[in-house]
Amino acid sequence: MEPYLGQIIFVPYNRTPVGWADCNGQIMSIAQNTALFSLLGTTYGGNGTTTFALPDMRGRVPLSQGQGPGISQNYLIGEMGGSESVTLTQQQMPAHSHTVNAVTAEGNQNTPTGNLPADTKLLDKEYSDANANTTMKVTMVNPTGGNQAHENRQPYVTLRCIIATQGIYPSFN
Repeated sequence: MEPYLGQIIFVPYNRTPVGWADCNGQIMSIAQNTALFSLLGTTYGGNGTTTFALPDMRGRVPLSQGQGPGISQNYLIGEMGGSESVTLTQQQMPAHSHTVNAVTAEGNQNTPTGNLPADTKLLDKEYSDANANTTMKVTMVNPTGGNQAHENRQPYVTLRCIIATQGIYPSFN
């Protein structure tokens, strides 16, 4: 079956068949690919006079154009977005607290394991095995994080993305 010119498919092998090109953003000559240029234009790059570019699908997932129920944005052909990683800020996190239980009694233990911070002046007995009866001040627990980016990709499988450079010119109604 002959493909439509400009048709994009994913294949599970590491070779590009004759009449197809990798979707890797390569620059193409308009003079040598006039029919394909008439379909793509400069949507993906090029100067529009002598060159145009193929879509670059490396590290990307396809997204259907348009808008629909529950989709607030109208996605346009050729539009790119998303990010491989993001840095979460404190403003993006829901408000929450980390309370630390403590006791108001004097310390009677010198190890924190199984014990709570105590109200003490004894340097070797800073913890107590008494039941918690207070919480430490919020300022005793510092915010943490490091503004480091974290992975943001959905689960994926890698395939080769190719575009038909030869084929049937699509008719449009």
